Amino acid sequence: MSVLEKLSRSNFSIKLKHWEYWPFGIVQFPLMLYFAWLSLRARSILFFSASNPGIPMGGMFGESKYEILSKVPRAYVPNTAFVKAGASKDDVLKHLRENGFQFPVIFKPDLGERGFMVKRIHTENDVDHYLARMKFDFMIQELVDLPLEFGVFYTRFPNEETGRVTSVVKKEMLTVTGDGKRTLQQLILAKDRAKLQWETLQEVYRNRLTEVLGAGQVLELVSIGNHCLGTKFLDGNSLITPQLSASFDRISKQIDGFYFGRFDLRCASPDDLYAGRVKIMELNGCGAEPAHIYQPGYSLRKALGVLFTHWRNIFIIARENSKRGARYTTWREGLIYYRKFKAATQST
Repeated sequence: MSVLEKLSRSNFSIKLKHWEYWPFGIVQFPLMLYFAWLSLRARSILFFSASNPGIPMGGMFGESKYEILSKVPRAYVPNTAFVKAGASKDDVLKHLRENGFQFPVIFKPDLGERGFMVKRIHTENDVDHYLARMKFDFMIQELVDLPLEFGVFYTRFPNEETGRVTSVVKKEMLTVTGDGKRTLQQLILAKDRAKLQWETLQEVYRNRLTEVLGAGQVLELVSIGNHCLGTKFLDGNSLITPQLSASFDRISKQIDGFYFGRFDLRCASPDDLYAGRVKIMELNGCGAEPAHIYQPGYSLRKALGVLFTHWRNIFIIARENSKRGARYTTWREGLIYYRKFKAATQST
């Protein structure tokens, strides 16, 4: 491989050519200016906290994922249990037995974002490893092995009777496909999206890196549907129909104080998605993004337009809820949530 080829295949070059990997501050800078303007109009820098009065901070950060999920009707939620910080292995195994869990299961922080410390747990030994790193509250969730994973963004203005789906992202897990010649390591390093995850993947697959996958053999490298872990986000807005909006309007109205956010879910088929026959693994409030914008090739200009509309909707919903009696979180309260959030996400 020539020097130029090595440069073009470097992680820096891969990220530079795809804005979806750019640092948060660069992409979000124009939105920060807009946010400052909206804060002045609302006379509160935490105006967004009123976008979902039933969720602390409106779901921007610092909220308990377990408490939010507990607001969703049980028919739509996988079996989930809450584990307090400092729990022993025996405590966790007791939770597993008493709640009817069977390996594999998913462990995820009660506070966190972007796939932070979300792990698939296969054995009691995995429980030991997780507890050695996780020092905060976390959840146990049954593994939902339905084939399709989506993020469905819902928006309802308080002065309107019905809401609608405004974004759908389809998640394509990180995989490699064998050719009968190259090793797993070679396949990973030959695929840009996988190469960016090499530091993690070389540890996870340390015993298989020299394995040669058969021609056409597909290996799913990461089973957690998060963009930061290599999942490809695809624009699924073509799936938005009146039926889809009606289904998620029906679900959302059963969630107290919820107007704006994204359901991260799995389902068996598009028909089940339309009908609302889904398993909701997480409900994220105003801190969630309309993630279809991370479709490879989606223009930055178009994405910024979507995000400006996103923040405009937060402002409108929060202002209307404020008029109806919802309270903006104070600066002091917000600082407490923020410190708790940062401590949890930077602890390992």
